[in-house]
Amino acid sequence: MKVEQLTPAQQELFDWLSDYIGTNHHSPSIREMMHAMGLRSPAPIQSRLKHLQEKGWITWEEGQARTLQLIGNLASGIPLLGAVAAGGLVETFEDVKENLDMDSVLKRRGLFALTVNGDSMVDSYIADGDVVLMEPVQEPQNIRNGTVVSALVPGSGTTLKHFYRKGHLVRLEAANQAYEPIEIDSELVEIQGKLIAVWRKA
Repeated sequence: MKVEQLTPAQQELFDWLSDYIGTNHHSPSIREMMHAMGLRSPAPIQSRLKHLQEKGWITWEEGQARTLQLIGNLASGIPLLGAVAAGGLVETFEDVKENLDMDSVLKRRGLFALTVNGDSMVDSYIADGDVVLMEPVQEPQNIRNGTVVSALVPGSGTTLKHFYRKGHLVRLEAANQAYEPIEIDSELVEIQGKLIAVWRKA
């Protein structure tokens, strides 16, 4: 998609968003954008965001916090955000460690990569040390049973597992009989991404 030229006000907001997301690795709130732009009302910010989206510079779901993603000046490479457990649970990722330069092959927006720690997914051909390429999940309710996802269990961390929904429960199932499935209320688990590809460095 070809992006359109921005007005000075739109460019100012986009440049600030680029710096903010590059530093914090998540999108800011409307209030933070208002403060940064010296505005007292959310309306001008929402207008600029709509224009940025219409012109192909961002994706954004109005009214939903932290859904903004940059498109217009994506840095080369996919961010490698950290490690994901394939055994027990580990702390969730926070800092971008490096970029995987796959820009010429993959055109999807918002992809991220995680390094696998552990052997709980070996029967799905995902081994310790592999890098998994993940696509952000915008509508968790539409995830198909059996999909490999990275899931955040509050207070515990992020894990890579097969996803199954059972009523109000979510079951996160390993691909290794040595590991018991994790069952948790669907409202308490955050599905961060679904598996797109596996990359083995060795």
